[in-house]
Amino acid sequence: MSGVRPFPRKTTAAIAAVGIFGLCAARKASLRNETFAESPKPCGGPRGLERRGGPGGRMGFHTMRLESSIQVNDNTKRLRFQLPDPASNAGLSLTSFILTFHKPRDAWFPVIRPYTPINDSDEPGYIELLVKKYPNGRASGYLHSLQPGDTLNIRGPMPSYKWKANEFEHVNLIAGGAGITPMYQLIQGMLNNPDDRSKIKLIFGVNTEKDLVMKKELDAFEQKFPDRLKVVYRVSDPVEGSQFAKGRVTKELLEKELLGPKDSKTTKVFLCGPPAMEAAIFGNKGWISSQKGALGELGYAADRIHKF
Repeated sequence: MSGVRPFPRKTTAAIAAVGIFGLCAARKASLRNETFAESPKPCGGPRGLERRGGPGGRMGFHTMRLESSIQVNDNTKRLRFQLPDPASNAGLSLTSFILTFHKPRDAWFPVIRPYTPINDSDEPGYIELLVKKYPNGRASGYLHSLQPGDTLNIRGPMPSYKWKANEFEHVNLIAGGAGITPMYQLIQGMLNNPDDRSKIKLIFGVNTEKDLVMKKELDAFEQKFPDRLKVVYRVSDPVEGSQFAKGRVTKELLEKELLGPKDSKTTKVFLCGPPAMEAAIFGNKGWISSQKGALGELGYAADRIHKF
């Protein structure tokens, strides 16, 4: 495709030099509630990166051109980027993410953030991101400013949780706000695989009804696979007469809705949401004090839970 090419050598070297710094920055940003919807990795990045798949047929740095930008609500956009090779797919595995790069004029280092693509990984030619714009969000603000024809520098795809079909009989997904993106990637990949028979329960909590992004797609999957997918919604501040239950994702809700025996290796829980929500559900450990989360109180062992 004309006009889309790998990074210039100097740009690649510069980004590689700050790779570890950038991954640390991405994780810190998530703790500031800027990119909690994505998959921040520990400093140094994930292990075992495989040099296969990915835009252009291999993992590395790439430049993608924005094909379309669709406003989903007042602060969220769907951004569809063309791959360098329109005949190739993105090489996305279940589950994986990409890192986006841009360098503000007043910054010493590039802004690096993780995002989870939401497109069908088998469809060739593009990657699609769902991006929520945060107040003072340097990455999300930049991505929202892009117009069709503009380009974005990325690295990826990079593996996150390595999903194996039928490894678990019962799969529980707990998402808060834009944390739906890795959950939707997993739902899509599982249900589109005719050999995968795992049953899925998604518990999706948001502040307002406009934040129920991907609901149309979730409804379609639920109707197509009624014996495999069930979605439970909770809205903190619904409009009067809303069809959605008012409330948050609480211990009581989890106890009522989660699938499968909590003490069995056939059950797995995935979690992605704002830091406060994750702390309440999963708990956290600090130097001074620790907080036990709702899942722990319900009897779920830490190895039964994965946080994106």
